[in-house]
Amino acid sequence: MTQRDQHGFTRDDPWRIFRIMAEFVDSFETLSGLERAVTVFGSARTKPSDPYYAASEELGRELAKKGFAVITGGGPGIMEAANKGAARGKGQSVGLNITLPHEQRGNRYANIPINFHYFFSRKVCFVKYSMGFVFMPGGFGTLDEFFEVLTLVQTHRISRFPLILFGKDYWEGLLSWIDGVLKKQGFISPKDVDLFVLTDSVDEALSIILEYTHRVGPPKTIAPAFA
Repeated sequence: MTQRDQHGFTRDDPWRIFRIMAEFVDSFETLSGLERAVTVFGSARTKPSDPYYAASEELGRELAKKGFAVITGGGPGIMEAANKGAARGKGQSVGLNITLPHEQRGNRYANIPINFHYFFSRKVCFVKYSMGFVFMPGGFGTLDEFFEVLTLVQTHRISRFPLILFGKDYWEGLLSWIDGVLKKQGFISPKDVDLFVLTDSVDEALSIILEYTHRVGPPKTIAPAFA
């Protein structure tokens, strides 16, 4: 590192803290009014003709009708579908958009849009304000989000919220590897594979979320993430 680079590092990084703080302050202030919400993750590349797009839209709509806010990454594909369903179900449709060089652009169905520069502050908001998570088929980002939330539940950093993997054809290969390698070789505990549910049914996904909320009580009694 050159002397100039070192000076730039010491000048710029302390100020970056204020940008990070601003993202947290703005997002916390906007989202603190949500009583209960479910986050739907999935690919930005999914086309409207894809069955998973239709399932995401249906799920978003049904969640909204049941009084849940729907949170997504705010972009196209699966995120757009879930936001569209929530908006058409006359619910709170939250889009936590992030600036990326390609793929990601804000969708028009998020009636509560928030823009982020940092992935980590965006991730905090996904988890902090959700009491259930649905993982539709997706790429590296969806896998990252699944394993991060799963790890938080596994390590008791957040409550054992419903973690729903939607799409058996998509997820079964990964789950077979988890069971046949991670579990078999002792890298995870045997019961860790019980922390998530696999389904192809919107009705089943909705039922799992509703059962959880009925079991733990009204929104104020649900243990918040990162308490």
